[in-house]
Amino acid sequence: MKRIAVIPAYNEEQVVAEVVTAVLPMVDEVIVVDDGSRDATASRAAGAGARVAVHLINRGQGAALQTGMDLALRRGADIIVHVDSDGQHSPHQIHALIAPIVAGSADVVLGSRFLDQTSNVPRLRRLVLKAGGVFTRIVSGLAITDPHSGFRALSRPAAQKIRLRQDRMAHASEFLQLLSRHKLRYQEIPVTIRYTDYSLARGQSSWNAIRIVIDLIKGSIL
Repeated sequence: MKRIAVIPAYNEEQVVAEVVTAVLPMVDEVIVVDDGSRDATASRAAGAGARVAVHLINRGQGAALQTGMDLALRRGADIIVHVDSDGQHSPHQIHALIAPIVAGSADVVLGSRFLDQTSNVPRLRRLVLKAGGVFTRIVSGLAITDPHSGFRALSRPAAQKIRLRQDRMAHASEFLQLLSRHKLRYQEIPVTIRYTDYSLARGQSSWNAIRIVIDLIKGSIL
């Protein structure tokens, strides 16, 4: 089964090559979607061995993931893995992430930092994400422990059904709504998220969850 990792990246020249180098041995191909970066993200990703797609403007993580999934499907992916570009995810856990898909017991596998006791989740972010889980359960009916995890794996049929329209961070909740709507089989597995000063500085503010909810509600209405 052909496994392709999709990594959305925006101004990640400091770490993207290291991430690509770590992910490549775990998959057959890495696609980095440079989402309108103003630095050397694209060239450093390509230099590390990734296939690079470029957005001319910054559209957001949801849009970058959809671009990457479309390209991965065109390149014959049987399994698509989403990996963040800031080094938070542990590439060696990709094998565990895709195992239920390979076994035929799941269409989508979601990595959860709350099922793993070693993830050093900051207290405020933990509270916001837990609140997000309640919201997700209301709008999607899914009891997901980590609704905004960016570490996921999808089978080819699942990736063909999930079409992200939320360009920015609200895509994570939209993803779960689509998972429910299409009645896709899913599993959560524990994964380790490594928060560093760099990833915390680069990541979304915990209070940005308010904007995410607003974007999701607007998208659902429209």
